[in-house]
Amino acid sequence: MEKKSITTFEEAEAYLNDTPRFTTKNTMEDTRAFLHRLGDPDRKMKIIHVAGTNGKGSVCAYMRSILEAAGYRVAVFTSPHLVEIRERFVAEGEMIPKEDFLRAFLYIYSLLDREKYHPSYFEYLFFIAMVWFPERKPDFCILETGLGGRLDATNSVAKKELAVITRISRDHVEYLGDTVEEIAGEKAGIMQAGAEAVCWDSGPGVRAVFEEKAAALGISAHSVSNQDYRFLKFNKKSIDFSVSTEYYGYISLTLQTIAAYQMENAALAVRAIEKLDRGGTVTEAHIRQGVEACFWAGRMEEVRPEVYVDGAHNEDGLRAFLESVSLDGIQGGRSLLFSVVRDKDYEKMVEELVRSGLFDRIVITHMHTGRALEMSRLKEVFDRYPDCCYSEYDNVTAALRELLRSRKPGGRVYIAGSLYLAGEIKELFKNDQF
Repeated sequence: MEKKSITTFEEAEAYLNDTPRFTTKNTMEDTRAFLHRLGDPDRKMKIIHVAGTNGKGSVCAYMRSILEAAGYRVAVFTSPHLVEIRERFVAEGEMIPKEDFLRAFLYIYSLLDREKYHPSYFEYLFFIAMVWFPERKPDFCILETGLGGRLDATNSVAKKELAVITRISRDHVEYLGDTVEEIAGEKAGIMQAGAEAVCWDSGPGVRAVFEEKAAALGISAHSVSNQDYRFLKFNKKSIDFSVSTEYYGYISLTLQTIAAYQMENAALAVRAIEKLDRGGTVTEAHIRQGVEACFWAGRMEEVRPEVYVDGAHNEDGLRAFLESVSLDGIQGGRSLLFSVVRDKDYEKMVEELVRSGLFDRIVITHMHTGRALEMSRLKEVFDRYPDCCYSEYDNVTAALRELLRSRKPGGRVYIAGSLYLAGEIKELFKNDQF
């Protein structure tokens, strides 16, 4: 098959978006072989690998921020993006420039033979990161898995410094298993001999899976739980808490967010950095500075005054979102804009949402993505709760415009249910449509 002529960033992105139409799932051996064909770029970097159900991106962000506060150069590969594909590739705090993206894309493209091997959409992006990052000569490279762990493209790297696993819950059960223990087994696949592992304690069964895998590899699986941090107080737009550390005892930290769940992610990140650094160069001041400076888009992000977007996109994530909402102290009433994709446990999500009783008004809408749950089905689920008064809009723009128009003085608008929804909202505000 003749290759297309691609000369611009926009053409490269369009090609990637079209990739799922003609690729098949590749094996880990295929991915490793192509990485080798790229010159084994992974071997030129110190890699921190992150897997888990919820909180992966946030943990990556906190680790990056702490390391940068300590003076390290850090490259980070995350997914998904909210507005722009280049968000997935960050080095020294900057997204990949369009010209660098195109150059890396074309280098990979020049090596492809579509008849024999072609990377999937996510694999191609991973390879772009592997081409670009070594050019920036980072001290550390943080890789977030796309799905699962054991068979994820990012797990093709030869050597890691550290494996970090965030909270485990039931998600993507069609791919990863029906129980949290089965899912944990897939996530534990990122553990590697010679690299310590730091894992969130998601319960006895999950902990046992991690410990068994670590023992087989001859490493330790260091567990972090909610016993390792203490909530101190909520401020208007921030949270004060303390974290138990190995080298400094309890240290007081401030999160510049109203998301209570970020205490968990920050605590896990702090322990991970301690295991990585072993009391070497990262100080208590670096940890404090890094945690306070950290920002992660789409996680209780205030996109306009008193308008918050959260990427809660599964049952566990929604539960964490609702916990934060319940602590916000808002007296003027709360409104929620909600949408969801069809492959999540949306029935449980709606049940949690309605039973929380936290919102005076709920508006449901349909997103642009082809994965969006049909409005008719979403309405059926909400109609199971006769006491829940909700309204519907065919598109996100109309729904958001109505919520902003009708917001009461002192009230707050929340937006949650899908990262696709978060991205659509952020793009609307970025384009100054409100």
